[in-house]
Amino acid sequence: MSTLSYDATGAARQALEQHLPALLEDRVATRIFAKDHTLWGLDAEQESAIRLGWVEAATVSQPLVGDILELRDALKAEGVKRIVLCGMGGSSLAPEVIAGTAGVELTVLDSTDPEQVGAALMDRLAETAIVVSSKSGSTVETDSQRRIFEQAFTDAGVDAKSRIIIVTDPGSPLDKASREAGYRAVFNADPNVGGRFSALTAFGLVPCGLAGVDIQAFLDEAEEAAEVLNEDAPENIGLALGTALGGTNPLRNKIVIAEDGSGIVGFADWAEQLIAESTGKLGTGVLPVVAGPSAPEVTSGAADVLVVRLVAADTDDVQLGENEVAIAGGLATQMMVWEFATVVAGRLLGINPYDQPDVEAAKVAARGLLDAQPEPTPANFIDGAIEVRGGDWLGDAATASAAVSALLSQLADDSYLSVQAYFDRLAYAPFEDVRDQLAAVSGRPVTFGWGPRFLHSTGQFHKGGPAIGVFLQVTASSATDLSIPERPFTFGELISAQATGDAQVLSEHGRPVLRLHLTDRAAGVKQLQDIISALAGQAASHTES
Repeated sequence: MSTLSYDATGAARQALEQHLPALLEDRVATRIFAKDHTLWGLDAEQESAIRLGWVEAATVSQPLVGDILELRDALKAEGVKRIVLCGMGGSSLAPEVIAGTAGVELTVLDSTDPEQVGAALMDRLAETAIVVSSKSGSTVETDSQRRIFEQAFTDAGVDAKSRIIIVTDPGSPLDKASREAGYRAVFNADPNVGGRFSALTAFGLVPCGLAGVDIQAFLDEAEEAAEVLNEDAPENIGLALGTALGGTNPLRNKIVIAEDGSGIVGFADWAEQLIAESTGKLGTGVLPVVAGPSAPEVTSGAADVLVVRLVAADTDDVQLGENEVAIAGGLATQMMVWEFATVVAGRLLGINPYDQPDVEAAKVAARGLLDAQPEPTPANFIDGAIEVRGGDWLGDAATASAAVSALLSQLADDSYLSVQAYFDRLAYAPFEDVRDQLAAVSGRPVTFGWGPRFLHSTGQFHKGGPAIGVFLQVTASSATDLSIPERPFTFGELISAQATGDAQVLSEHGRPVLRLHLTDRAAGVKQLQDIISALAGQAASHTES
């Protein structure tokens, strides 16, 4: 196993001192690995009884390795050099981290934006195979992606069935349909593992193994980590991290996860879904905030913030500030530790870490909008390339800049701002830089999510967690659109319905939502970047004076 280390200060250390004796007395660690479904209370027993397969995933998944490598070699012999993963949430985030950390190319298509989907279709299609990952197959994003790739293969004279690999639960509608369709391969994952805990199942292993990751070494490391975690011992780092996430008193419910030299690419994005979807319910939970080591939240000293630094395993002397944690370890080790710590945090918070009761709301709203296809809600006003929509709290705002300022004025001392960008996350990746600027302007934690993928991640916390979120939604027109074979809607219509549906549900929950629609994508992005940059400059000048 890779070197695993942990250190904590302030509230995190106090949480460990407060909760460790009871966790040890109740034998929580060994009971987790014994699949004791009673650990999270009576209301959680039915769900947890069918979701504890993750504790043995590294061992159960070992027989998959040979089949994955055999298929990889066969595809390579046929000239397939590129793997595209069509998946959302837990089906895409873990493979993206695993492949990125290994330095292996894997195209992750977790969007319904027509420009991002179109770019994936146009890149080396003749050398491409796709992995379609969905527990049931009912996920509209992955079904739509499969349909358009299957048509594109056929139109290009490529045998589509030979280029489509499926990962799903055994006996699911997708499992049955894929076998009947004669797709190249169908891999079944353990149905007793939830999506956000599925990194060590077929959902994580198949796309990464086909892309070239050493999945055998990955599983071996995870097995060793499980042995260490399966101990009711004071030095169990999983117990320590669990108390930091869910046991501070008063609860520090903004967990700023800062990449600080760990060498793991995108780990915080994976942990974000794991924690937010597992804990954000019943009006409580902890919100992960993905940030850099010098982000405004790291140095804010806010009473509701706890900083977790992901550091290198060979770091001898980590200088921690007050109320900080430093954790080091290899990727497979870290994944096991954070899954374990998350369910420990769930026990401390008094919630069921295995369900996601509020995720479906936005899906239902989007489906309703696709069926009804209503006329768009009129904009409050238009400023340049930006259509502005918001509630009564907008007041007399008449510019996009004033609208953003009005939204920020809705933040309270315990609030957070969520930025949600519904357009091409690859072509417009620099837009994420507005996160730090808005954190500096607002003085509060800011999360940044690309739509619709964040709906399968922090979307649960937004609706089921404490009612303290303020939301900036950014949508964008596209110069092109793509039809979805055998579906009565396009990708452009789908992503619009997903954004509108989520905004509708958030508003119904009483959350302030500012919707900025960019009528010209490139011009609108620049205009909004300039607005936020100017607000940041004004805030900095005010601070200096």
